[in-house]
This record gives sequence, structure tokens and C-alpha cells, in this order.
Amino acid sequence: MPEINSKVVTRFAPSPTGFQHIGGMRTALFAYLLARQNNGTFILRIEDTDKSREVEGSIDHVIEALSWLGIEFDYGPKNPGPWGSNIQSERLDRYREYAKSLIQKGLAYPDPYSQEELDAFRAQAEAEKRPFLFRDHRPAEFEAWDGTKALRLKVPEVKRYTWIDAVRGELSAGPEMLDDIILIKADGYPTYNFAHIIDDLEMGVTHVVRGDEFISSVPKFLSIYDALGIPYPVFVSLPPILRDDRTKKLGKRDGAKDVLEYRTEGYLPETMINFLALIGWNPGTEQELFSKDELITAFSIDKIQRGGGAFNEDKLLWMNKEYLQKYSHEEFLTYILSGIPEKIKTSSLYSDDVLLRLVPTLRERTHTRAEVTTELEAGEYDWVFTEPEQNPEQIKWKNDASTQDVIPRLKEALEVLKTADFSSPDTLKASLWPLAETVGKGELLWPLRVSLTGKAQSPDPFTVAFILGKSQTMARIETACVKIGE
Repeated sequence: MPEINSKVVTRFAPSPTGFQHIGGMRTALFAYLLARQNNGTFILRIEDTDKSREVEGSIDHVIEALSWLGIEFDYGPKNPGPWGSNIQSERLDRYREYAKSLIQKGLAYPDPYSQEELDAFRAQAEAEKRPFLFRDHRPAEFEAWDGTKALRLKVPEVKRYTWIDAVRGELSAGPEMLDDIILIKADGYPTYNFAHIIDDLEMGVTHVVRGDEFISSVPKFLSIYDALGIPYPVFVSLPPILRDDRTKKLGKRDGAKDVLEYRTEGYLPETMINFLALIGWNPGTEQELFSKDELITAFSIDKIQRGGGAFNEDKLLWMNKEYLQKYSHEEFLTYILSGIPEKIKTSSLYSDDVLLRLVPTLRERTHTRAEVTTELEAGEYDWVFTEPEQNPEQIKWKNDASTQDVIPRLKEALEVLKTADFSSPDTLKASLWPLAETVGKGELLWPLRVSLTGKAQSPDPFTVAFILGKSQTMARIETACVKIGE
């Protein structure tokens, strides 16, 4: 095996089935953090030996997801390592070579039975209320393997296995967990059980990081390690990601999405990295926001929890907003531009400058770009981009005897605004506030706001005037005065 100059080698080895669950991305992240913390090697390997489940374009999809999250791999499908390809279907000769070595040791044999015979064995075991084990039907003599039949492992020793998991501690399983499992299928492709062990061996993987659903299979893996005469790696079993109510594992039916869907909705990569790292791992401090470099420094296996961690969407939203707050107004504008509805972009008053002035209002309540899109599509800010419908009766303050009472106050506001500083809501408030205190706050602020927006509910008039700009603000107040006068 080629030498790899690093102390720790980890890998992420997804199947190319299209959907990239956040659980898989968390596995990739933990393996990556472990490698980077130890100046080691992180490998992306594609386990595509089940061709019936493969989805075209999945390899590029995996690479895109890792790239978005900033999880850089040292070797992968497009940059093979010294061992050759990182795609299992391109390594079939390697698996056959190791299979032949097991045959020579008398530890592998071709499956001699038809499917009908196997079904009969299983039915008999079920009738006798005992588990079906293939090794109970192992043939007395082994045929030569010509590659047309499935190749099975002859369990080297039927015994109780005890092993150490870096997260779970000492684990064990009895001989009932061992069987003559298939190593290479009749179609020539290896099973996961066999292929991943050969790959890990040749790629120098020192730490196998994966979900705890594989724990029950570890005894079978250990029997293959023993048959091959190779040392065990360090097993790092990650706790499951649970639904928010912690009743079961998070799945597609519970709203789990492909990780790139979160990108589409406007979650930031730094948010997702931070959020995923804290599901099942506790830094031991009160700190909740971590940069990637901080995660690399703080991460350690002994802080991985045994119990499952909940996927709390409220926390994810909070965290994304926290990261968005670090953006400048210009950066936030760039962030939301791709989510602006077409009806807004084509409206008569739309411009990036107007949108930029709207940014402070949007970001006060925004957690994701999708929320901005939803608010704009719902028409909450239509008054920014189109002339509002002005209803004189609505503009009138509740204490006014008639709509005509509003006109003098609006005209006084116009005089003030002619020389007002429109650079911020605060400067506009400073200009208008003395007048509001003289004529009455409600008497001035209500007519101003409704004249500018046509709505009973909207931001305060100082914020509205800042967003609209001087020209549009003055024009709308003048129009309101004319309509009331009519």
C-alpha cells in the first residue's frame, strides 16, 4: 500500500443516490474536522457498487454540496490518490484480488445454492423459530469460483467479538451476529461490507467516522478484517440526528431536505457548518457561533455525544440571522437579489438603490432569503415599488372632524422636508419631530404614513420616507393633498 504522510486519515463515502441528507453532511464534516485538526488527510470516496440505486449526476451533486459547505477533500473522484481511483466501480480488480487471497486461505467460497433453495432454508428456520444463518448450510466442499456466482466469506472463527468504539466505548456482540456474508455479488460488484474495508486499507484510513446505524454490522466487518489479517481502524460512531421532538430519527417524511435546498432557501454555508457541528457534539462551553477554523481547533472525539441530537429548525433560523447580521447593507443586498420576485424587478419604481434603502427594514426580521421573497410576493412592501392607492378617509386622523383638517399639517410637513436630510430615518425624525410635538404626534405621523404607503400598517413615516427617497416622498404627500382637496 502506498505511504500516506499523515497521522490521521478519514473519509466520507456516500453512495451516488442523488439526495444528500444533512446526516451525511454531518458525517463528512466530523471526518473533515478530525483530519484537519490533526494535519491529516480527508478523502471523498464514491461507493457505487449498487448500480440499481445510482442517480445520474450524483457525484457532481456530492462535490457541489461539500464545496458549498467549505469541506475540502484532499483526494476524490477527480483527483485520485496514490492508490488509484476513489470510485468503487473503477476498482473492481482490486476487490477480486483480495477475494482470491481469501479463497486461497480457504476463507471464501462460491454460493452453491439457488434462490429457491435459500428461500426453503429461510422458511425452515422460521418454522423452527430460529434465526436463519447461512453458515449452518455451508457446503462441505467448496467449488472453484469462476466469478459467475456470489462469493461468500467463511467466517474465520465463530466467537463473541468485543471492540472499542471511540464514542460508545466498549461494545460486544455474540456469535449469532456472524454469518457467511456475501463479499462479491453474482454481478461482479462487491458488497459494501467487503469493498469499504479494502478501500479503507488501501487508502490508509485510520478513523472510520459514520452513523451509529452501522454498529450492529461491526462484528461482520471484524470477521472480514480477521480473515484478511489486517488491523482494525478506530471506529467513530456518530449519534443519530433526531426530529425536534426527539421521538425518532429525522427523515424525508419529517421535512429533511437535500443539503443544497438549504442553500436555495438562503441559509449560509457558515450557518450550516456551525449548526451541523453542534448536533451531537458539545464544545463544553457556552459558545454557539463558531467559524470553521474555530471548529477545527475545538473539535475532539471525546466531546461527541452518545445520545441523538435534535434538528431544531428554530435554532437554525436564529443562527442564520446571526450570521446575516454580520453582513454590510451592500452584502445583504447582494444576498437577497436572486430572491427578488420578477413582479418587483419589473415594477415602475424598482431600483437597486431603493432596495438598498429597504435593506435595514428587511434584515430586522429576516432569517433567510426565502423569507424576504415570501414577504415581497405577499405584497407587504408593494408601496415601495408602486404608487399606493390613497384613500382620503383613511388618511384622516381619528380626532379630525373632516379630511380637510389633514391638509395644513401635510403641507407644513412638506415645507420641513424640502430642506430635510434624507440620509437616514433618524435625520428625518430629527427634522419632523418638532412639528409633530407642535401639532400632535398622531395628528402628523398617521397622515404622513398612510399618504406615503396607502396602508394602515407599515414602518414608521421616517423609515418610509428614507426608503422612498426625497422625490417620491414629496410627490406622494402632494398627491395626497390634492386628493383630499378634491
